[in-house]
Amino acid sequence: MAALSRITAALLATVLMMIGTVAMAAPTAAYGRLPLIEDAQISPDGKMIAYAVTNGEDRLILIKGVESGDLLGSIKAGDQKVRDLQWATSDYLLITTSQTVNLEDIEGPSREYSLATVYDLKNRKQFGLMEHATPAMNVIIGKPQVRIIDGEVMVIVEGVHFFDEFKGRNSLFSVRLRDGRTKVHQKGFKNTDDWVIGQDGAAVAETEYDNATGDWTLRIRRGSSWTVADSGNAPINPPFLRGLGKDGRSALFILGDTKAGGRPAREYPVDGSPPRDILLPDYDGLIRDPSTGALIGTATLSGDELKYEFFDPKAQAAWAAVVKAYAGQSPRLASWSDSRRQMVVRIDSPTGGPSYALADLDRKRADPLGVLYPELQPADIAEVRPVAYKAADGLDLTGYLTLPRGAEPKKLPLVVLPHGGPASRDTPGFDWWAQALAARGYAVLQVNFRGSDGFGETFLKAGYGEWGRKMQTDLSDGVRYLAKQGTIDPARVCIVGASYGGYAALAGATLDPGVYRCAASVAGISDLTLFMDERFKSASRRDSASQRYWLQFLRVEGRKDPDLSAISPISQINRVTIPILLVHGQDDTVVRYDQSKVMFDALKKTGKTVDLVTLKDEDHWLSRAPTRIQMLEAVIGFLEQYNPPR
Repeated sequence: MAALSRITAALLATVLMMIGTVAMAAPTAAYGRLPLIEDAQISPDGKMIAYAVTNGEDRLILIKGVESGDLLGSIKAGDQKVRDLQWATSDYLLITTSQTVNLEDIEGPSREYSLATVYDLKNRKQFGLMEHATPAMNVIIGKPQVRIIDGEVMVIVEGVHFFDEFKGRNSLFSVRLRDGRTKVHQKGFKNTDDWVIGQDGAAVAETEYDNATGDWTLRIRRGSSWTVADSGNAPINPPFLRGLGKDGRSALFILGDTKAGGRPAREYPVDGSPPRDILLPDYDGLIRDPSTGALIGTATLSGDELKYEFFDPKAQAAWAAVVKAYAGQSPRLASWSDSRRQMVVRIDSPTGGPSYALADLDRKRADPLGVLYPELQPADIAEVRPVAYKAADGLDLTGYLTLPRGAEPKKLPLVVLPHGGPASRDTPGFDWWAQALAARGYAVLQVNFRGSDGFGETFLKAGYGEWGRKMQTDLSDGVRYLAKQGTIDPARVCIVGASYGGYAALAGATLDPGVYRCAASVAGISDLTLFMDERFKSASRRDSASQRYWLQFLRVEGRKDPDLSAISPISQINRVTIPILLVHGQDDTVVRYDQSKVMFDALKKTGKTVDLVTLKDEDHWLSRAPTRIQMLEAVIGFLEQYNPPR
């Protein structure tokens, strides 16, 4: 990363001007560009905010004063993918980036590796968090944790420690931010996969997981030795550590799936007291005290509403004030000061789109910080309506319908846009892809089909064995529902999706024919046998938790199970009667590029109408602005050719 002196004045001026402003026009690229602000984090003292901002292909880290608005620091990240900002103290900012790399000495295909940089605000200098770690890789695992030890600001981070020339283990490293001095903080055991760090900086809990057998072990530190506190066998979804407990002096161990009334967990006190069983509220995320790391609340998307539950009534009342200030705009907590009195929140206005704001509870003020899509005006943002219907077998399904502005909701052309995962979900509010399609005249249906996460274990498990089957007809049942309502024209429907959604698009053309006029797959799976082979190779062993997870979801016995071929689009290409577009990033480490290449070759060989768009240097998540716009324009061009909106 380059320092402020190397940033061109024009680039910096452009970004500063765009924060908090709205431009005049909204071309397709305005929806496809990366958000102007990717992250905003307030400093522990509440006096500064660090922004991760984008301007075309360039990313910048800006530090501005809350009161003065002055620029206090800036780092040019270039085309690096900025994944996270984190204040260590008000003097040090941690910046996590990632890159796709194929290392010569690491067995297996290319991977996405995370790296961290420290920016010293006082001295205007920076260094790699793990650049002095030996013998180790310079990559990090998970989120760095900050502790004050003997008056020194220390960062404790997981990394790979090589105990011989070729073998590494998940271990802890400590980095003194004053001078970057790094040492091995705690060596890992053979199968260590996670740690909990106490408030004093010492490792207090550790879990091990044997990928081959599914055996797991929880160890708790007692003095200078480690004691096995629990163990078991879980071939899929073992219990796991999640930081410190409510009191900040215990390790939080999540025991299993969500049950009626919450999720069972256990707190293991650092002082050796007996463990305590607790029931956490259902959660999508855990909320922690910014200075101690103690668990203080949970955030859950319940239906269409994001709910925050804080254990402290004062914290709950403070959040209630924020919700009141941003009524109808779905506020999300992005960061807060150590006092918890200043909060950066991300809001989602139905008319203005997403933006960041600063809520100051002491001054009873709520000030805008900047919009995410500054080229969009209220007239460019389409209405999003919740939808609910029953699948053919009676299962209750929900989703969202984005409607093109200025068009009566009758006999509209439709794009079905299934989400990825598949154990994920669509949420209410602004979706850049759905909004871009609606801007071109299409209604857009996003369905939380069976197998989606966030609706309970029963709903999730209802998707097991239903790839290409009921998970697929849940989508086409939505088409039939909207057609019956008169909202859409059933003769003008296409399906578009990414990742699992890309698989669903291809399955719509092969396994559920007669519903769609065209299908576009972005980074989608076409060959499930090949996909499972890739899981086998990346695991570097005969069996792994990843393989077992997918076999469970697919409900097949193994990679050679004939049922796997039966639900693979590439095995059903003779049923294709509609045009297909394939879009894929060359650097995709989740669904490899060859999934689209083999499908393209097979369709071309059989004379089908197909095109392949290759995104150079792009990953699975469309992290680069030029290729994200390239994808969006390719998909819209394809839709307008084969399913014109007018």
